[in-house]
Amino acid sequence: MPQDDTGDTLPEDLDVTAYVGPYVFPDIRRRRIAGALHALSAVIALAAGLASDNSGLVIAGVLLGAIAGYHVLAGWHVELDQTAALAAASRAVGFPVGHASAQLGWRGLRSRPSWRILLYSADAPPTQRGLVEVDAVDGKILGQYAEDNPEDWSQYGITE
Repeated sequence: MPQDDTGDTLPEDLDVTAYVGPYVFPDIRRRRIAGALHALSAVIALAAGLASDNSGLVIAGVLLGAIAGYHVLAGWHVELDQTAALAAASRAVGFPVGHASAQLGWRGLRSRPSWRILLYSADAPPTQRGLVEVDAVDGKILGQYAEDNPEDWSQYGITE
């Protein structure tokens, strides 16, 4: 049997050597597309259920209608991208920012999107750190916390 010497390979979309720019988070309002498809399925199920006197299809149509409504209500437009959210978080903590990490999360029953950003000061080693939550729809600062960095970096050869 001939052996394949290529080994494991990553799919093209995961190949970091083909990086062409910053990652852009998809807009959450795409949920409205799913909502429209669920609404169409609900109408079809309700019509078929009523025409055939099938209570199962009627119940399925009602459930699909409720799911469609939720998708439409939870289809927020993400106004702030990660760069704008980082800028807002930097202003909120009040120190020059070095390393930072952003995560897009959701709050509440309607899944309103918000950025959770962990920030470290620009000095080496970082003397301050902060955590800021920024509303991704209107840019409002939802909460912030900043403190002196309690981490000990000396084990990594980084000293003041």
